[in-house]
Amino acid sequence: MTNAIDTPACRPDRSPRLIHQGLIYGSGEEFLTATVPFCLDGLEQDDAVLAVTTPANIDLLRQQLGSAARGVEFIAADDWYKAPGRTLGAYYRYVDERTATGRHPRVRVIGEPVWHGRDALETDEWTRYESVINIAFADCPAWIICPYDARTLPEQVVADARRTHPQLVTGPASDTSGHYAEPLGGVWDRQLSPPPADGKVAMRFDADLSTVRSFVASAATTLGMSPSGMERLVFAANEVATNAVQHGGGAGEIAVWRTGHRVICDIKDVGSTDDGAQTGWTLGYLPPDPKQVRGHGLWAVRQLCDLTEAQTTERGTTVRLHLNVT
Repeated sequence: MTNAIDTPACRPDRSPRLIHQGLIYGSGEEFLTATVPFCLDGLEQDDAVLAVTTPANIDLLRQQLGSAARGVEFIAADDWYKAPGRTLGAYYRYVDERTATGRHPRVRVIGEPVWHGRDALETDEWTRYESVINIAFADCPAWIICPYDARTLPEQVVADARRTHPQLVTGPASDTSGHYAEPLGGVWDRQLSPPPADGKVAMRFDADLSTVRSFVASAATTLGMSPSGMERLVFAANEVATNAVQHGGGAGEIAVWRTGHRVICDIKDVGSTDDGAQTGWTLGYLPPDPKQVRGHGLWAVRQLCDLTEAQTTERGTTVRLHLNVT
């Protein structure tokens, strides 16, 4: 797999366009009734077929596909769904590597996100990831089925599957989801929680970003981050601060604190963040065209951080970086 901050982009002249479907299943049989025909038809159409799901479901698929399983790439979901930005980047690279040269007309993906062990914030961000796929991959030759195991998942996660997928699959058939909510329709907007009153360090900055880098490095180290984690946070904070200086009024504020196993860094500008004309919570989720001179920063930031939140108001944009302490 290529470097995590590469900026692949699906080309708008490709066809067919994205199909994004949710599969809510209550048994192994229901899972297989939808996914086996999906894989077999994809192989017959010479599509690239990728199955990212649980080890148990991988075993079921291999058994049912028989010799055809050799044409499917299998990856355990826990190894793939590490961080929303990095996972989105990995899917982009998968699509580009298999379709850019005409090797395959389309990719088919069974992508089962990991929900167990996530806290409330992580669950919210992975739900928004599922929503943003609808615009991030809109011009990509990709057909994605996202399975949700109704036997084990929280009711809200299953309900949100109906809101993040334009279509729902039942067996080999599909239908429009009556609960679908557009990514930019306001449903997925969420206010950032306020920083803690105590336990954070903060400073204002201007065009001299060396002060930002030194400040973040010192704070991250004090809060227990490893040298590699500190370097990732410094790079990410520098990218966001650079954007704030160049497009957000020339100055900003930065704060760093720790909550549980995460070090959190807020960078707030005094204008509006201009990174590929994106604003709001989707900042950095839509990869820039590689030919663009600017607009790559927040895409790279999302690939580096474990979670990234963004909020734009009339007073400016705040980007919140989360990195696990390692």
